[in-house]
This record gives sequence, C-alpha cells and structure tokens, in this order.
Amino acid sequence: MRKLALRLLINAAALWAAAAMLDGIHLSSSAIEVAVVALVFGLVNAVIKPVVIVLSLPFIVLSLGLATLVINGLMLWLAAGLTDGLAIDGLGSAVAGGIIISVVSFTLSMITRD
Repeated sequence: MRKLALRLLINAAALWAAAAMLDGIHLSSSAIEVAVVALVFGLVNAVIKPVVIVLSLPFIVLSLGLATLVINGLMLWLAAGLTDGLAIDGLGSAVAGGIIISVVSFTLSMITRD
C-alpha cells in the first residue's frame, strides 16, 4: 500500500512539473483532482499502454524507438480525456509533457528507491 501511495505522489509531482513547464498542459489546482488525474494516468499506463506497445511494435522498431515518445504523449492525452483535472492543447504538448513526466518520474523513483 505504501508503494502505491508513493507511486501516486510521484505521478502527481511529474504531472505538476509538466504543467509548470509547458503552456499547453493545464492541471487543476485542486489536490484531489490532481490525485485523480495521477491515478487515471497510472492506470492508463499500466493497462492500455502495454497493449498499444505490442500492437505498434513494428513501427517502434522502424522508428528506432522514437514512436514510444508519441505513444507516451497519446497515453497522457487519453488520461486528459478521461479526467476533468487535466487539459492538453495538442499532440505536441502531449508528447513534450510525456517526455517531462518520464524524466521527472524516473528521477523521483531513483531518489525514493529502497
């Protein structure tokens, strides 16, 4: 349970960082809505993203992995579509936000690792 709560906090911090750095990503100021967005984003990444990765594997190989950046952006865009606490202006903002979220999330995960 502790790891799940920590993962939720890391996702929320990464989403906040992306919203602070990019003008095209708008995150709610309500802590509860941010937690809901972080939870939905985590579920989208855990359930839908693996299926999309497998289905688009030939394209990922042909693009030397760059297609995963677009997939990350699409997962962020999907999470924004499923929640009211996150709005994204376009695919470019979603891809850039996905990159920022990945870097921040990876960094915080390494810092908080047991």
